[in-house]
Amino acid sequence: MNSLIKSGFIYLLCLDLILCLVAFSVPSFSDYDQQTKPPTTTEIRGVWLTNVASGVLFVPWGIDRALNQLSALNFNTVYPVVWNRGETFYKSAVAQSVIGSDAQPVLTLIHGGQDVLAKIVKLAKPKGLSVIPWFEYGFMTPANSELARRYPDWLTNGQQGVKSVQETPPEEADNGSTNKQAWLNPLHPEVQKFILGMIVEVVKNYDVEGVQLDDHFGMPVQFGYDPFTIDLYRQEHQGKSPPSNQFNSEWMRWRANKITDFMAEIYQAVKAVKPKAKISLSPNSHAFAYKYYLQDWESWVKKGLVDELILQVYRNNKNSFIADLEKPAVELARTQIPVAIGISTGTLRNPVEIAQVREQVQIVRDRSFVGISFFYWESLWGYIAPESPRQRRSVFQEMFTDKAARPSRPKKI
Repeated sequence: MNSLIKSGFIYLLCLDLILCLVAFSVPSFSDYDQQTKPPTTTEIRGVWLTNVASGVLFVPWGIDRALNQLSALNFNTVYPVVWNRGETFYKSAVAQSVIGSDAQPVLTLIHGGQDVLAKIVKLAKPKGLSVIPWFEYGFMTPANSELARRYPDWLTNGQQGVKSVQETPPEEADNGSTNKQAWLNPLHPEVQKFILGMIVEVVKNYDVEGVQLDDHFGMPVQFGYDPFTIDLYRQEHQGKSPPSNQFNSEWMRWRANKITDFMAEIYQAVKAVKPKAKISLSPNSHAFAYKYYLQDWESWVKKGLVDELILQVYRNNKNSFIADLEKPAVELARTQIPVAIGISTGTLRNPVEIAQVREQVQIVRDRSFVGISFFYWESLWGYIAPESPRQRRSVFQEMFTDKAARPSRPKKI
């Protein structure tokens, strides 16, 4: 416990330096009227709240301040992280039973044991903000995490015993760290029980609109050569071993189909607990997602396993940005479910000018997508943005002049 307090104290000292910058760079909302009129349009206006390179979750006033600002500027959705680096960011009985900790320790210390997700939900609802918890890490976990240490047989690996990949989410790149990530085997029944248990307990225990999975809800194509998966493949292929070519089409399809089967289990379990809860998905383009992560989200949409798609299109080049919006899988998804676009507002090492953000929002609207979500909170108008907070906020105020309702729930397929 002493080491935990010490690490928490050191963390707060470092965080204070960042927050001083934020405090002086972000003006108060005294000069902005809180909008009280009912929504006049329908559009997803979301933002991801992360635990990395951001202080929003790690100070007592951070969440309240963020939600006030987002509501004042007519946002209507937050996607707060609840699963990252092998730890939960809510009080999880499932995590407690599996890894011996019910929530991220520093977060618990800073908030005095309070459930942070419960706090977000309580504060967001009166402000007209929907909460869709985000399982950012999916099957990914740090190679040195407690989860990986306790359950090495839950992990998949590549050929020659390769047990990790270099996988650094965008916001983590700001720290200059190179992360070795292990991968929970999506085909392993104990892994499925663990992931499904966390998803269901969030839907069951919190007044949330749904849950969101993203691009890490798959398996790197170079993985699948662990003993469990090899044995399973042999059982279904007359004793033959998996091809050594990781891109073998049948081998890719077999693994992808197994992940799709688990996705169907998740969908059914969530709907059994809360029929109106949304399954939101935020993937990369389908061609990339399938080729490199065996994530066949186009099939998921066709099978009715996704209620909302927020496609990550983090591109600086205008033509590349537009090209991703016009892919066949995206066009198909738009005929089935609400499809919005994830837009990058920048990171510490890769700041994005507000002119680009505004242009991309307009491109999305011109093509009649149902909305946008921004990655991520800290770069909307915080200290890492290239323009002043007031300049950036004024642009968001121009883009979101009135309140907007989220799209209505899709029809059952």
